[in-house]
Amino acid sequence: MNLQDVQKIARSSGVKPGKLNKTALIRAIQQGEGNFDCFATARNGYCDQTACLWRDDCFAESGQVMSA
Repeated sequence: MNLQDVQKIARSSGVKPGKLNKTALIRAIQQGEGNFDCFATARNGYCDQTACLWRDDCFAESGQVMSA
């Protein structure tokens, strides 16, 4: 997902994108939704948040290989 798409989601969620980068913006959206603000923090290729909208981008940003 590109930054413009994330900014649209942020605005629709009531989060003002400002000059936040993609990672900070997604974490702000996660916090606003009451979720863990864990984007791009997957370690050792593991994340238990299987229903997360950001999952694919998260693993790409953290440089990890996905696993359940």
